[in-house]
Amino acid sequence: MITSNLRPHRRRSPDVNITPLIDVVFLLLIFFMVSTTFDKQSTLKIELPRADGEPAAEEQLLIDLTIDREGRYYVDQREVVNTSVDTLRRALKKALGERSDELPVVISADANTPHQSVISAMDAAGRAGLYHISFSTARAGDAQ
Repeated sequence: MITSNLRPHRRRSPDVNITPLIDVVFLLLIFFMVSTTFDKQSTLKIELPRADGEPAAEEQLLIDLTIDREGRYYVDQREVVNTSVDTLRRALKKALGERSDELPVVISADANTPHQSVISAMDAAGRAGLYHISFSTARAGDAQ
């Protein structure tokens, strides 16, 4: 009779060591926390023309029309798709919304903006039914 030295084979479940996995997760978490910017607001950099005079009282409700150095338009900090007068008129109408009262338009144009861009902006505002237009300037003695 042949006797076998083999014992019944017991199945063991594989041990999973999760320590390296936890290390990797923490490293990823630290990487994303360091590389993420939480409060970065983009602002337009324009150099306002200078003028002497007293600042006007600031109005609560107004439409802000910004024109950058290249002649691109921004209505309430949102860039207008192109520089067409009709497109700008539609953007101003959209900013006016359902309000029946006429809001003032404040044009903030860079000092080096082409003159045609400012005239086109005034034309678009007039076609949108906005006739209270003012210009934003920096004080002559202020340093930028």
